[in-house]
Amino acid sequence: MSKYSAIIRVEARAVRVPLDVTTSLSTRVIAHRDYVLARIETQDGVCGIGFCYGGSDAGILVAHAVRDLFAPLLMGEDATRVEGLWQKMYASGLLHGRAGSVMRGLSILDTALWDRNARATGMPLHRFLGGYHDETVPAYASGGYYIDGKGPDRLAEEMAGYVSEGFKAVKMKVGRLDPSEEEDRIRAVRDAIGPDVLLMLDANNAWRDLPTAMRYMTRYEPYDPYWIEEPFSPDDIDNHARLAARTRIPVATGEIEAGRWRFRDLLDKGAAQILQTDAAVCGGISEYRRISATAASYGVNVCPHWFHDLHVHLVGSSPNGEFVEYFPDDQVLNFRRLIDHQLELRGGDLVLPTGPGLSFNFDDGALKSYALDDWA
Repeated sequence: MSKYSAIIRVEARAVRVPLDVTTSLSTRVIAHRDYVLARIETQDGVCGIGFCYGGSDAGILVAHAVRDLFAPLLMGEDATRVEGLWQKMYASGLLHGRAGSVMRGLSILDTALWDRNARATGMPLHRFLGGYHDETVPAYASGGYYIDGKGPDRLAEEMAGYVSEGFKAVKMKVGRLDPSEEEDRIRAVRDAIGPDVLLMLDANNAWRDLPTAMRYMTRYEPYDPYWIEEPFSPDDIDNHARLAARTRIPVATGEIEAGRWRFRDLLDKGAAQILQTDAAVCGGISEYRRISATAASYGVNVCPHWFHDLHVHLVGSSPNGEFVEYFPDDQVLNFRRLIDHQLELRGGDLVLPTGPGLSFNFDDGALKSYALDDWA
C-alpha cells in the first residue's frame, strides 16, 4: 500500500435545507430536504467528497451509518482499493440494512473514494471512469411539481420555458389528481411544447393496483409520453411488469433500488425498459457501474435519478447512459445551494466538467447555515 493513499480521516455531517415553497408529489408533501455529506482524506492531503439525499426527515440516520458503521473500517486503508473497500463495507452492513440509510451511507463513501482517486490524478471523474462522451451529455429538464394554485396553464408555461432554453426533453409529475384533471395537465403541456419534445411522466409510486394504473394510462397514451416513471411501489415489481406488458409507454423505475440483484429482477421480469439507478442510493459509483453494465447486456439504457452534479459524470462515462436528470433551479433540488460550482448548459445539453474529480466542493458557509450537526 502506498502511504500517500492511506485514509487518515473520514467524517460526515447532516444538513436540512428548507424549500422556498412547500411542494407536492403524487403522494407526498415536501417542506424541506435533509442531505448527508462526507469527506475522506488521505495522507497526501487529497480529499474526496460524497453525498446523498437523506429524505425529508431524519436524514441524520445516514450520517450515523457513515460515522459509526463504515468510517472505522476505512481508517488506514488504501483509498485506491475501491472494490475491496466496497465489499468490506457491504459485508459489515448486511445485518443493519441492505437498502435505505445504511446503503446510502455506503454510497456516499464509495463516491468519495472515487472522487478522491480522480482528484489525485487531476482528471475529471468522467474521464477517470473511462470516458465515453466528449464535451456534452444529453439532459432533460425535470420539474412540473404540484404547488397550490399551479394549474395546467402555469404548468404548461413552465415546461415551455425549459424548451425555450434548448431542452429537447422535459419531465412533469402525475398521479395526484383524478384521471380527467391529469389529462388536462398533460394536454396543456403537450400543446405548449409541441409534438417533437420528449415528455416524461413521473408518478412517484401513485398507484396500488393495475386497474387503477390503466385508467390513467389510457388517458396518457394519446399524448405520446416517453416513459411512465415509478407507477407503483418500488417493491411491487410484478405490477411494473404487468403494466409494461399492457401499455405502449415504456416503464422507467429504479431510483430507490439498492444493489445489483434487485435491478436484475427488474430486468429479468421485463418490469423496466429504462433504469433510473441513483448512485447515491444503489451502492455508490461502484455498484452503479455494475448495474449499468448489466443493463447494457439487456439492451436497456440508464437515466439516473437526481443529483445531476454526480450523474453527469456517470452518464458521461457510460455507453448506455441516455439522459441526465437536470433541475434548472434550486427550488426542488436545493442541494445546489450547498456547493460552490454549478454545471454549464449548452443547447439543452450539459457540458462535462473539466476540473479534477467531481469538479466542485461544498460551500462551507452554506453548510453552516443549514447544519443539523457538525463534521465528525
